[in-house]
Amino acid sequence: MTKEEFLKPTAVERLFNSAFGLIVRLGGGTRDSFELEVRGRKSGKLFRTPVNLLEFKDKRFLIATRGETQWSRNARTAGELTLRKGPKRLKFKARELSIEEKPEVVKEFLERFSATVKRFYTARPGAPLSEFATDAAKMPVFELSPA
Repeated sequence: MTKEEFLKPTAVERLFNSAFGLIVRLGGGTRDSFELEVRGRKSGKLFRTPVNLLEFKDKRFLIATRGETQWSRNARTAGELTLRKGPKRLKFKARELSIEEKPEVVKEFLERFSATVKRFYTARPGAPLSEFATDAAKMPVFELSPA
């Protein structure tokens, strides 16, 4: 998979994401699950998708494990996004990490969320940091700071 590639979700995955997004929008889901809201870079339309928020070393991160997703392209262009859970909305500025900054964060994301994301990784949980270079190169990673 090259940097520009995107692993499309199957019909079942799209259905699950829609249902899980609704659950999160209503306030359910895990502690780390949120619904991401970001403006379209071309249409200006508000798009939503469920995401896992990684809190690591006193910072917050979002990772597009499927590669160049629409939400990652939109976040890159907008520079800001909102995370929603139930009635709570948190606005953030989004800074994309450089390739050098990514491996440690990408590794931690796999360690925490391996049950749902390991199929998108070439490295395996517990692998040394050096094995995450390939995954880091293909996954956009954003550090979030309060807007």
